[in-house]
Amino acid sequence: MASHFFLLRDALSPERLGWMEELLKFYFLKLNPQSFLHASKERDAAFIFFLTGDALYSLQDPSMIELWENFLSLPSIKIVCDQEELALRGIATERLKMKNPELVITHNSLALNGRPSFWKDVTRYARQHDQPIPSTIGYLHMASPYMNRSSGILPDCLGAALESHASCDLYCYLDGVHICHDGQNPVDAENIGNDLENLDTRAGKRGLHFQIYVSARCAETRGYCIRDQNEGLVPVCTIRPVKLRELKDIATQFRSNHIIISENCASFFTKKENVKQSLGFDERGRGPPITILVTRHPLSAEYASGALDFAIACASRDIQTSVIFIEDGVYALSKATTSNKLQETIDAASGSKNLQFFVFSPSLSARNISKNPKLTGVIPVSIADLGNLLFFMPTGVVASHQRIFFF
Repeated sequence: MASHFFLLRDALSPERLGWMEELLKFYFLKLNPQSFLHASKERDAAFIFFLTGDALYSLQDPSMIELWENFLSLPSIKIVCDQEELALRGIATERLKMKNPELVITHNSLALNGRPSFWKDVTRYARQHDQPIPSTIGYLHMASPYMNRSSGILPDCLGAALESHASCDLYCYLDGVHICHDGQNPVDAENIGNDLENLDTRAGKRGLHFQIYVSARCAETRGYCIRDQNEGLVPVCTIRPVKLRELKDIATQFRSNHIIISENCASFFTKKENVKQSLGFDERGRGPPITILVTRHPLSAEYASGALDFAIACASRDIQTSVIFIEDGVYALSKATTSNKLQETIDAASGSKNLQFFVFSPSLSARNISKNPKLTGVIPVSIADLGNLLFFMPTGVVASHQRIFFF
């Protein structure tokens, strides 16, 4: 069976590692107790954690090393680190590696340019689980360039996908649309716009496609297009490969079975045999199910509202979609809030075809807040419920995996 994987870039908190640890314990103790009897370090890992960026700091943070040691004490866990990012940040992993040398990987495969490439390891793994061949690897991008280092390494990721002979779909949403501005001229960074155009050229020479789908609403909001009476939305300052699309049309691309990654995401190859989850959907839907974890404060950025819009668009395209409010995302549901626009959207969308809302009860308890009782369509879930949602395929779905995105 294929390994489940997490790809994590943002700084990790003890809370996030804590619920992930409980999720893995549920998987091994409740779903695969035999793994403790037949554990083998030579066997393929059941879970792979690909760590890059600020997530790497957790490997030497004294408050989180013990949590990682708990992870690695489970039967089949592997951590793959971004070698260059470790060196850039001066992060030491000796304590974890000393106890688990085969399970904490700090060296990456070499790219064609001779440099170690974390993204080659990520895309090679994603590539091998996508059939038929030649395959496609998708990337959902939501961060603005230059302010966020993640945008600068995006061309490395997509370039690694092309090297693995996979076509690329780049989906730009929220501030991710800024990477598509033409005329970028950074003084002390790689020109991301030029890099993306060069990738488009490279893909064409290899007989692969390289497509950039940009949310039309996000682009119009940020001044990248104008609305013409006859032609609709017309781009005015975008690089060559960009295709402006309504969000529901971008969601249509998510009905395909290829792996789609993001800055912070996971892909779970869910169980289907002989078990139906108690929180399941009706028998419909063709693409891989999508779970959106709303993790941030609702009013400080566009992520919470963007997550809802994205979920509604996916559900409208017959993709079975779950939205789970967790960590600081639970503040969006507080009964004490005076801002009800988000809650009105949630209430209106509750009961929609292919869409369900949940809230992680331990996150509410940790913050001593309660869910607004009027939001009857938001179902409280425990760690066991969360495990059932993520590890069991909804009834009637034939896809090979479930996609999880952190917003």
